[in-house]
Amino acid sequence: MESVLQQKVIDATHCVEKQLDAELEKLDNLDIGDFEKLRENRLKQLKTLQQQKQNWLSLGHGEYSEVYDEKEFFEVSKKSENIVCLFYKDDSPRCKIADHHLKILARKHVEAKFCKLNVHRCPFLTERLKIKIIPTIALILNSKTTDYIVGFTDLGNRDDFSTETLEYRISLSGVIKMDDNVYLENKKTPWLSHVSKPKTIRAANSLNSDDSDID
Repeated sequence: MESVLQQKVIDATHCVEKQLDAELEKLDNLDIGDFEKLRENRLKQLKTLQQQKQNWLSLGHGEYSEVYDEKEFFEVSKKSENIVCLFYKDDSPRCKIADHHLKILARKHVEAKFCKLNVHRCPFLTERLKIKIIPTIALILNSKTTDYIVGFTDLGNRDDFSTETLEYRISLSGVIKMDDNVYLENKKTPWLSHVSKPKTIRAANSLNSDDSDID
């Protein structure tokens, strides 16, 4: 058994070496013109990303803001494709916890618009999205509501979850992108590993009783 394992390690090492040799050979075969093309393409990509970032910032991305009514929410939805919106109540302690983490993530992930909305000021929208449990975070991808984080069930059902835990959960919807290292680290968490990428909008009224309802 030991010899078999050693042989597998040797074979895997040889495979990696061949891949590295192939990549090095490609670099060796590049001429000055090829390097210039690579550099030019890279600069174009960086310029495009910078322009996109400026556009996001002009739309209020990078800040965690209050949406005061349904009209304003629909205006935000027209301008920003990806939105993370907390539906909250003033007297909910867990909403304040979510607030804390979303403020941090808003500054980090300018690719999405982070906002919050008081359910008592927006009864039509709250009813339309079937939001029954507070807090609920609606995740909007490419202008379509694709997922909800209802209460703290997907966050370990505890109040002391980390910002990275919420970041990981939001990233499963595709609304934000996160660093690979942080993603892999959170994926190891037992209860988070069972949270799969959403395929359909989940009903928001089937959650545990640890969170408060709207009424």
